[in-house]
Amino acid sequence: MLTLLILIPVIGAILILPINTNISKYFSNNSVTNLQTLAQLETKETDENLNNFLKLKKKKELLMRQIALTTSLINFFISLFLLYLFDSNNSHYQFISEFNQLNFCHFNFGIDGISIFFVLLTTFVTPIAILSNYYNITNNFKVILISLLILESLQICAFVSLDLLLFYVFFESILPILFIVIVIFGHGNDRFRSAFLFFLYTLTGSLPMLLSILMINSFIGSTDFSLIALYDISFNYQIILWIGFFIALAVKTPLYPMIIWLPKAHADSALSGSIILAATVLKLATYGYLRVLINMLPDATNFFNPFVLTIAVISIVYASFSTIVQQDTKRLIAYSSIAHMGVVVLGLFSNTIQGIQGGILMGIAHGFVSPALFICVGGVIFDRLHTRTILNIRGLVTYMPVFTILFFLFTLANTGIPLTLNFLGEQLSLIGIFERNPIIAVIGASGIVLSAIYSMFLYNRISYGSYSPLLNPLKDISRREFMLLFSLLIPTILLGLFPNILLECLNLSVSKLLYV
Repeated sequence: MLTLLILIPVIGAILILPINTNISKYFSNNSVTNLQTLAQLETKETDENLNNFLKLKKKKELLMRQIALTTSLINFFISLFLLYLFDSNNSHYQFISEFNQLNFCHFNFGIDGISIFFVLLTTFVTPIAILSNYYNITNNFKVILISLLILESLQICAFVSLDLLLFYVFFESILPILFIVIVIFGHGNDRFRSAFLFFLYTLTGSLPMLLSILMINSFIGSTDFSLIALYDISFNYQIILWIGFFIALAVKTPLYPMIIWLPKAHADSALSGSIILAATVLKLATYGYLRVLINMLPDATNFFNPFVLTIAVISIVYASFSTIVQQDTKRLIAYSSIAHMGVVVLGLFSNTIQGIQGGILMGIAHGFVSPALFICVGGVIFDRLHTRTILNIRGLVTYMPVFTILFFLFTLANTGIPLTLNFLGEQLSLIGIFERNPIIAVIGASGIVLSAIYSMFLYNRISYGSYSPLLNPLKDISRREFMLLFSLLIPTILLGLFPNILLECLNLSVSKLLYV
């Protein structure tokens, strides 16, 4: 079952790969390679060939879209079936799958109460990412579809790997694909710098983690999670290993001061890239904290706990004030993601059941709400206005009332309003950290007030007031855009009303992480 979950997106990518939309094969003159050249030709034969090519090209692009969307939806339903079969009363790894037929390659996969929800989040968000750029990308469309499907498989592998070295390989393997997505499908000339910042920051930051993994392998002779858990690593070695892992995970979270790459990557990426980056890529660090630092290096985690909590509250306050002054809509949402991930880290390092559960809930809620806000500002608004500058946008409620309502609901969710999963995640995280350090909890709670300030500023500024004279009359959201936003709204509210769907599976796995 788990192997099928990993392979289905790869199969979809393989099915898309041979589909050819090259224009030159449909004309006798192979030097004709673009539509502008063809438009200058007036022969009847060329006109007929051009019409035939355009029809065939449209059919093939539709076929590629359908294959990508179908395979991603099949994977989502398989992950739901996996959740149905999952035994929440068992704290051990389930659905274990091994591949050891080759001497140089040993894959070991499994799911527990923590990783299953990150897998579900990945399979849920991938079809939304595909639909987000369903029509507004025409050049090299095959590339982005294959990239998104391969990204899904790689992220699932990272979340279900039961081997540290495998986790590192899949942790890093997403970098070149996201680099391609930003460079080829991003916006503006600055996308090259943004892509290199993202690639170099995260790659360089992960090198200490590789060194730590090699140290563990030299100590124990294996990088298998189960064997490492049985081995008693001395405190001094835990300190060294912990620092190596924390640097890599802090860059990926990101925590202050290693945050500059995230706003730029979001601002210059294609919408689907921003969705994947916000929803699941940042959760690789959340998963790493739980699986490696807290679980395998508990003594060092307890020793460095004040340091981590200090960095987390600095990230919350700094990112929140930085968000308030932003004038680019996507940058604003990106900085707000940094603040929310700071709350996640507070919960994870609280050493309480409710705090760790709150951190996981907050991470999952962020995986729903942040992509929805990116769809609102980087999809719906940007596709119509071709600008992300807040000062140029005003009075959208005049022509877009349905969009304004949905945007309002997600803005409230982003502030952590009751009846949403964000509210439960924030409150449990802060309650958990309050038991350990009330001062840190109070400073971290300031992020709630600051998030209300920047969220309502963004919503009120672009939705109300007199309609901007710089804008033409706009169409309200399409059926596709409505379904995207509504699909993200349902789990945000449903899981906010019935959080036990998550908490029952998390309870046993989280209990094992507490430092006694």
